[in-house]
Amino acid sequence: MSPEVRIGLDSVPALRVRAENRAAVRPDGAFVLYWMIAHRRPGWNFALQRAVDWARELGRPLLVLETLRSDHRWASDRLHAFVLGGMADNAAAFARKPVLHHAYVEPDPGAGRGLLAALGGEACVVVTDEFPAYFLPRMVRAAAERVAVRLESVDANGLLPLRAADQAHSRAYLFRRFLQKSLRRHLLERPLPDPLAGVRLPRLARVPEALRRRWPATAAAELRAPAALLATLPIDHTVAPVSGTPGGARAGAARLAHFLRDGLPRYADERGDPAADVASGLSPYLHFGHVGTHQILDALSARDGWTPARIEGTVTGKSSGWWGMERNAEAFLDELVTWRELGYTCAALRPDHASYASLPEWAKATLAAHAKDARTHVYDLDTFAAARTHDPIWNAAQTQLLREGRIHNYLRMLWGKKVLEWSASPEHAAQILIELNDRYALDGRDPNSYSGIYWCLGRFDRPWAPQRPVYGSIRYMSSGNTARKFRLAGYLARYAPAVESRPDRPRQGLLPG
Repeated sequence: MSPEVRIGLDSVPALRVRAENRAAVRPDGAFVLYWMIAHRRPGWNFALQRAVDWARELGRPLLVLETLRSDHRWASDRLHAFVLGGMADNAAAFARKPVLHHAYVEPDPGAGRGLLAALGGEACVVVTDEFPAYFLPRMVRAAAERVAVRLESVDANGLLPLRAADQAHSRAYLFRRFLQKSLRRHLLERPLPDPLAGVRLPRLARVPEALRRRWPATAAAELRAPAALLATLPIDHTVAPVSGTPGGARAGAARLAHFLRDGLPRYADERGDPAADVASGLSPYLHFGHVGTHQILDALSARDGWTPARIEGTVTGKSSGWWGMERNAEAFLDELVTWRELGYTCAALRPDHASYASLPEWAKATLAAHAKDARTHVYDLDTFAAARTHDPIWNAAQTQLLREGRIHNYLRMLWGKKVLEWSASPEHAAQILIELNDRYALDGRDPNSYSGIYWCLGRFDRPWAPQRPVYGSIRYMSSGNTARKFRLAGYLARYAPAVESRPDRPRQGLLPG
């Protein structure tokens, strides 16, 4: 797919750049500062590209500041290890480029306070990443007030610029129709695979000495093998790193290649089957910015020479046929683009997207009407977290989350529905789901986390008949139907080894609810 290549400050589409304060650019500053907080990759990155453009325009060195806080709510060995893997990759990539990468891992809560303002005091301009969820929007707004020069945030989240969305769409079908009307022209504006390729910039040897002493860079060796570093940090050590799932741009690229080779050819027919497990596994890499959606589209395109000229011009809202790709690629793109970016635009346009209040009115009304219905079981957070419910299928899904930081896509929907069914109230169910997902899932704390959680309670859905206890007109799912639909013996053996099952299907005792 041929990019529209431009040089200068207009190489990044204006719709993706937002000034976060009214301060001016200072041409005589010591460097251009790129504060990397969400799009943590050295390529396919509009934010890095914007920072490179500023450095070329001003003739100044480029400093990449990549930070990792220790004081956010779910900071843990699992999440830190994944991010540190990405920082190690970035340190290695930038060491070969005309840029200084300063990796700062906060040793104590609040220890990094003042670092950005101090570097901003030396900078010409500050560029950072726009990300519409978790604590990042608040952090960027606060930083914009403290930085003495212009601070820009750049959207490198998806194929559709966040500000191109006309509204927070209530259904995937409606958003898909909007994409089919609007997306094609944005596909011609893609980021450069390597925005530093062939670029000559003045080099910055190190950050100012006083700042380096107060906020020292983390050594590359510690980033590559972080076990000792993790042990010293004030984070949750009970949530262990996921073995065999390293973070970083290199691991993300390898995961993408593996999926294209082994998973994509079966994706359309088997993505819902836990036994097949053909999911891409890319969501953690997308969440932490180690892989970009333009990068994934480029890899898909390279398989058969696809270009945007093959897009079907008819607006139907259907999930297949529009892209002009083969059916497996189209099924995957509907998940990657329609469903993922539906959640991102919702988060960008609705600051309350992570709250129960953001549910559609019909969903809140039906859940309220059934809030006092008798529950067959009611569990507290600790019981859910420990996978100790009466339902072996639910327990297996939760065990996968505990061990691997993920749940198979279909079972994650069932997992959420059952928490609604077995909680004291729908509001409490939402709190439990957020706590479990954001604490243990590698791809948690993301716009799609809240899309998936609140889909279980009616977001992006419609009322369903008949009315049921607890659910009302919320879409119902059962473990019994799931066990009849899929061969779960292998999944249960892997994640619930004490459970007996026959090879054809789980025994009747595994069909609660």
